[in-house]
Amino acid sequence: MADNALLDIKNLRIEATVYPPGEDPQDVVIVDDVSLQLEKGKVLGLIGESGAGKSTIGLSSMGYGRGGVRITGGEVILNGTDILTGGVRGLRKVRGKEVCYVAQSAAAAFNPAHKLMDQVIEAAIEHGVASRAEARKRAVTLFGKLGLPDPEHIGQRYPHQVSGGQLQRVMTAMALCSQPDLIVFDEPTTALDVTTQIDVLAAIKEAIRDTGVAALYITHDLAVVAQVSDHIMVLRNGKKVEYGTAEQIINDPHEEYTRALVSVRSIAHEEKKPTETPILSVKHVTASYGGGITVLKDVSVDIHEGQTLAVVGESGSGKSTMARAITGLLPPSEGEITFDGRTLSRRLDQRTKNDLRELQMIYQMADVAMNPRQTVATIIGRPLEFYFGLRGKERDRRIGELLDEIEMGTGFADRYPAELSGGQKQRVCIARALAAKPKLIICDEVTSALDPLVADGILKLLLNLQKIENVAYLFITHDLATVRAIADSIAVMFQGKVVRYGPKSQVLSPPFDDYTDLLLSSVPEMQIGWLEKALANRKMESAGN
Repeated sequence: MADNALLDIKNLRIEATVYPPGEDPQDVVIVDDVSLQLEKGKVLGLIGESGAGKSTIGLSSMGYGRGGVRITGGEVILNGTDILTGGVRGLRKVRGKEVCYVAQSAAAAFNPAHKLMDQVIEAAIEHGVASRAEARKRAVTLFGKLGLPDPEHIGQRYPHQVSGGQLQRVMTAMALCSQPDLIVFDEPTTALDVTTQIDVLAAIKEAIRDTGVAALYITHDLAVVAQVSDHIMVLRNGKKVEYGTAEQIINDPHEEYTRALVSVRSIAHEEKKPTETPILSVKHVTASYGGGITVLKDVSVDIHEGQTLAVVGESGSGKSTMARAITGLLPPSEGEITFDGRTLSRRLDQRTKNDLRELQMIYQMADVAMNPRQTVATIIGRPLEFYFGLRGKERDRRIGELLDEIEMGTGFADRYPAELSGGQKQRVCIARALAAKPKLIICDEVTSALDPLVADGILKLLLNLQKIENVAYLFITHDLATVRAIADSIAVMFQGKVVRYGPKSQVLSPPFDDYTDLLLSSVPEMQIGWLEKALANRKMESAGN
């Protein structure tokens, strides 16, 4: 790589202070002797699981460390200057001008009280890059390039008045408006649906190509990073595992860990034939939120004992609302829900204790689904006490059995949630649901916040537990790879309706309706050039229509 690289990070070492419960604070190394170079106009993908140091390295290119994090060694040379030696005043000159940042959650990054245009042009004006009129003109041009609707006027909206995908593109426009040399993209499409993700990826790639800006692209999704990166660095536990061209990393990975990332989601699950009588039957259910907004429209699906129904669709399609209606959290206005041969009361507070026990739920964010002040044993033990009255040694024995079932062991019983990884937290939530001995578990996006390898382990665990316990799953997701891996039957939802429903083999086989075809064709594949082919196919289909 060229000696006059735009960004040259040398022997970077970053430490953080952690506070283990009941112990003295400890300093730990979270980035250990990492070096990289990046030329103008090129994209370097940083990939690895949570805790690998991806975002920490990306933020270091701005001379920034999150709370408790310290850059304790190395150099961060941007445009020939080590930005770590310039002090606060020097960093202020660099940030927002030479280097900009695009966060994972655009919704959390914008000020809800200010219009989009005012926020997009702020840094350009502050740094004297452009006058207000010039910055506004540049912003409108960027809105158009990024495929935003009504580029002339969308800047007059507030953040809550645009969709998540649109807000992510507005944030990219904000980063580009200052005409920086480097942009750090930190998981910019992770929270988006696949149909939105492909548009945002295409917009980002086109913007990088047209402006000649260099970029660090941080993600845990190799299929995504393969579409935008020239080179890829694989990280684990703060250390570099492998570095190479995108083509080499994807097609010929050298290290075992990289090969594991490339081959993830290789679960073989044979579709099971449904039993004669479903364990749960949703019949013509319609449900509305306040203000008369109908979210579910005449929805009917069945779930059979020991089988998995995957409910798939983009945000706002009604997936989670269906789960809320089934659990009684959102009473349906029309229709009927039968469970194990009996009709369920529409309202949660009118259901029996046995209804509650047999129908459990696992939530997307394990972090907020557990009390941080309770140990693992207490969390798993609560349903054992509530539903079965277990106490003392009998309760502890069952907790141990459940910890063994989720492949963690009794050594975790006295730990608190803060001492667990993301995958371990989700396993504890699974154990808590299993403690009630349910007949059906609703899994609401339970792997979407997890890294591919960790998510793969959770899916394998769920399938194994299904064989042992004969429990049925309603699996809500927007990840088609997950659907292929675990489903027996599939319901595709769009705008509150079920638009395609049946056995997995049937739903995933052509001919497709337009929406299912769009969903399936929008799932990134781990192939160099897939994005361009997918966009070309879309254009051909649009022209044909």
